[in-house]
Amino acid sequence: MSARGKDSSGSRYLYDSFDAAQARIDANERVAEERWAGLSYRLVQIESALERLEKRLWLGVYGVAAFLLAQGAEAVLKAAMR
Repeated sequence: MSARGKDSSGSRYLYDSFDAAQARIDANERVAEERWAGLSYRLVQIESALERLEKRLWLGVYGVAAFLLAQGAEAVLKAAMR
């Protein structure tokens, strides 16, 4: 067999060498990027869930404080009526 020159026709992929190590590195980099994107997406979801939970907790705290203030105000009004 004779080596083909640059002037011959055909696919260059038939004659160019394939760098398996570089292809493996590129594939691993793409996988790492996808994993990072997935982690970032999940982190955003977790942060939004934590924000909603925090709002609910503060709403509960303010509800309890309002209840206690209302009970105190009622006790003061009853004491003033006597």
